[in-house]
Amino acid sequence: MNVSKYQLFLKTVECGSFSKAAEKLNFTQPGVSHAVQSLEDELGVKLLSRHRGGVTLTADGRALLPQIQVLCSVYHKLSQSAADLRGLNIGLVKVATFSSVSAQWLPSILKSFGEKYTNIEFDVLTGDYYEQIENWIQTGEVDCGFLRLPSLKKLHVYALHIDELQVIVPNNHPAAQEEVFPMELLASEPFIQLEEGDDYEIMAAFDKMGIQPNVRYTARDDRTILAMVSKGLGISLLPELMARHSPYPIIACQPPMTFHREIAIAVKDPKELSQSTERFVNHVRAWVKENGSV
Repeated sequence: MNVSKYQLFLKTVECGSFSKAAEKLNFTQPGVSHAVQSLEDELGVKLLSRHRGGVTLTADGRALLPQIQVLCSVYHKLSQSAADLRGLNIGLVKVATFSSVSAQWLPSILKSFGEKYTNIEFDVLTGDYYEQIENWIQTGEVDCGFLRLPSLKKLHVYALHIDELQVIVPNNHPAAQEEVFPMELLASEPFIQLEEGDDYEIMAAFDKMGIQPNVRYTARDDRTILAMVSKGLGISLLPELMARHSPYPIIACQPPMTFHREIAIAVKDPKELSQSTERFVNHVRAWVKENGSV
């Protein structure tokens, strides 16, 4: 069995196209396409529907996807365990993260970790929502992942950092210097909403304040929201980590009530971790303790 074909298939599903998967894995696009076609021939079913915009799973592909994920997860653990037994500081750690951690923490964490363990490689997956990351950890698609507490799954979590929600305004906003941002302005001014999927972290804060924001725009990416706020298109409510070291001229203000999210790193079972993953998780905990609030 050629496991690499299954791994290429999973990466193609994740990326939504052969070309994007090839770019991620440093393969050629025809090479990825041929591998997936070979897998379909081997299994005798069509896994992907090809179209001009990329690829999507067929019904058969959706049915087999969980089993292929398990197969690749088991093979990954086998490879890691073999490396551990050989006493080698090598391996591949699969990490799930979300946008603000990717931008503010992860580059420095990976750099400092790489200086200690030069032969450990990483595959970083960015999730759209916390629940997606939890599912990846639970199914074994990743070895560990950053998420928000409390976890909805039965995962082993290590709390890292408390991240407060803040009102984000342009730097010339008349209320930018007030100790607490006025409730009436938060309710009435044009609001740029972060698309949250099923997490409802920010809209839950509005529910607790008993106000309905004047939503003018909705955006999926926090950097896009920061840019829009800086241009005076509206205000927003975001976790502090998202606005930290913003390249755009914005100011973070204290909201009328205090809200926060607690960021953690999680694994499925600490007893089953490879040495590489265990070292990485321990490094993350130590790094955030020292640098997480900077």
